[in-house]
Amino acid sequence: MCRSIKTLRPPYAEMVTEEDMRAAALQYVRKISGFRQPAAHNEEAFDAAVEKVTAATQELLDALVVRGR
Repeated sequence: MCRSIKTLRPPYAEMVTEEDMRAAALQYVRKISGFRQPAAHNEEAFDAAVEKVTAATQELLDALVVRGR
């Protein structure tokens, strides 16, 4: 879907920061909304979506079990 989003799980990324997750979330929200920068009347919804996707990313990465390393 969005080729600029990097894989954030091991072995592709050993150290993932909050900034890495937020950057991926921002790219995702930009892609699905079609806005690089939202208009002022959409900014609150856009920012809330980025925060929710960042949190979901953290939950996912925390729950994943990577085998065969």
